[in-house]
Amino acid sequence: MTGQNRSFAGSSRPWLSAKQLDLLHAASLKIMEDPGMRFYSQEALALFRKAGARVSDGNLVRIPPALTEKALSSAPRELIVYDRGGQPAMSFGGGECWFGTGSDCLHIYDPDSGLRRRAVLQDVVHAARLVDALPNLDFLMSMFLPSDVPSESYERRQMQVLLEESSKPIVFCGLAAESTRQAVEMAAAVAGGEQALARRPFVLNYINTPSALRHNEESVSRLLYAAQRNLPTIYAPGNCRGSTAPMSVAAMTALGNAGQLGGLVLSQLAREGSPFVLNQPSVGALDMRWMRDLYVSPDKGPAGCDLARRYGLPVFASGGASDAKLFDTQAAAEAALSLFAAVTSGANLVQNVGYLDSALTGSLELMVLCDEIVGWLRRYLRGVEVSEESLCLRMIREAGPDGDYLAAEDTVARLREDWLPELFDRSSCESWAEEGKTTLEQRANRKARRLIAEHRAAPLPEPARAALARLAGAPA
Repeated sequence: MTGQNRSFAGSSRPWLSAKQLDLLHAASLKIMEDPGMRFYSQEALALFRKAGARVSDGNLVRIPPALTEKALSSAPRELIVYDRGGQPAMSFGGGECWFGTGSDCLHIYDPDSGLRRRAVLQDVVHAARLVDALPNLDFLMSMFLPSDVPSESYERRQMQVLLEESSKPIVFCGLAAESTRQAVEMAAAVAGGEQALARRPFVLNYINTPSALRHNEESVSRLLYAAQRNLPTIYAPGNCRGSTAPMSVAAMTALGNAGQLGGLVLSQLAREGSPFVLNQPSVGALDMRWMRDLYVSPDKGPAGCDLARRYGLPVFASGGASDAKLFDTQAAAEAALSLFAAVTSGANLVQNVGYLDSALTGSLELMVLCDEIVGWLRRYLRGVEVSEESLCLRMIREAGPDGDYLAAEDTVARLREDWLPELFDRSSCESWAEEGKTTLEQRANRKARRLIAEHRAAPLPEPARAALARLAGAPA
């Protein structure tokens, strides 16, 4: 996959015992039957009735455990996502971990002026170029909500930008029932048709619902549309401690898991074997002092991905974000901590790189820093070679107690294997002063601006560009 090792030795540790996982799974199954969950879709209700689920009170669905177990058995354990050119880019099923941005921040810290302002479509362009250029970011989302595009067309304009400015896989969002159809049509125009896209998917359909037990019509329609076309969906019901879920982390996890299992069952009823990605079920937290949704809170603990790993399905999580108001020391610390937490929890897809201010503001500089942090993590957690050759016993014997290894051929050969930073400074204080005494924030800003100015993805063929412009409703 893209020539880099994306597996993490540290991502295989289970945080919950088998007994605890069994209790959470059993609780989720009970919630799915009682109280059950509402699906605001006649098409979904018909599928549930046909499969044997009880439907009452108009749209209250009680899903029996047998349907859930069947869905868990039919959803694919392995999934390959391709890049825009049809080459394998991300794989799920072997401990891999992939990183990307989030979507729809209202504000940005302008990389030129440093001032916070409303985001515009050009900011979506810049973020997409950065993701395409940064080696440790693997997929992209829109990152910003453009204030200069009408509400009825902004999703299509975002998708047009993502398809034109990057060749990496895309995770797209949507508010309306038509959102997934429109995004798939645009991706198919680039892939060479809908069948070609289904064979080598490079887009993932990301869905939120209001809560774990309330599945709105728009989200359900988006799920069914993708499932019927064998396109992967990430299903993330709203789940926040103290508001849409209990404060108890165990209860929140069971409830969130029940909500996404309900989506899984529906996806498999629509098309058995359709690819489905679980969301980390214990992801949301609320600071009751400020009534603010927190993106980097330690209270939910590291166990949120364990259930998905128990099922053997890919899992989506958050990392590289901060609740800080600007790109500062808090932002750097929380971004690093949340990335490490996501990796060691066993997440496969990690979104929200570059988020600030509870996802209200995006930072291109924080994106650049997170790329460096992910590179550090990939090197740290890749494992250590232990072999007769790597133990270097002959070299140690020849050097003896009084020798050193500075001029050894092995030193010269291996030093090039070490990870080297671009933003983190390792020079002497004197050298740092000679280079202008730059801060990390300044170096990240310079790198972001340079990549935006210099990097371009391979251009799409003109027929595909014309088709995208037409589907997006872009001005001539």
